[in-house]
Amino acid sequence: MTFKAPDSLSEQIADYLAERIIRGELAPGERIQELKVTQALDVSRGSVREALLILERRHLIAIVPRRGAHVTELSEHKVRSLCTLMGEFYILLGNAVAQKWRLDSDLRPFLDIQQRLQHACDRQDIKAFVADSFAVMRAAYPFADNPYLQETVENLQPAMSRAYYLALDQRQANMVDYLELFARLLDAVVARDLPRIREVLSAYSQRSCELVLAALARG
Repeated sequence: MTFKAPDSLSEQIADYLAERIIRGELAPGERIQELKVTQALDVSRGSVREALLILERRHLIAIVPRRGAHVTELSEHKVRSLCTLMGEFYILLGNAVAQKWRLDSDLRPFLDIQQRLQHACDRQDIKAFVADSFAVMRAAYPFADNPYLQETVENLQPAMSRAYYLALDQRQANMVDYLELFARLLDAVVARDLPRIREVLSAYSQRSCELVLAALARG
């Protein structure tokens, strides 16, 4: 595999490995060996080591002294904890958009994402659908204007992507559920209805958690 932009090589390696973890190509508990990754990707060991630190910060791997790096497990406790926390972050972002949008053009990015999600659903393109579902929160960042919130959500996003991908991969009809929820959320944002935003997103987080746990139970 050939990488570009040497100044961001570690990030690219991390993204490559993250994609494999999210898609289940690297299984929970599987060891990631620096030397093997170095040889497979034809990159320096230092770059791989830095990439693994990035993945640890994103909660996709755990690095244990004398045991190396392993893909983190997806347990019921971790899934519930992650969904609960991300749900509150989604509500913060939704409220920020509702309170601060002024012009129709402010909402255009969200309508564009809604169209892309529909197209991905029509194609049954799980990868594109998951990516655009997180594009929603990134479109909301400027309204929140909170670098700490943004950094925290970005570090948790790969772990959440992994959970969503698992649920969608086993039951693609969930895409339709998400589209319906997103439509209700946009209506609440346009109406600046903060209680309704919390109601919609809380229900969504709970439903997502149940779907992921059901997918885990099926193995």
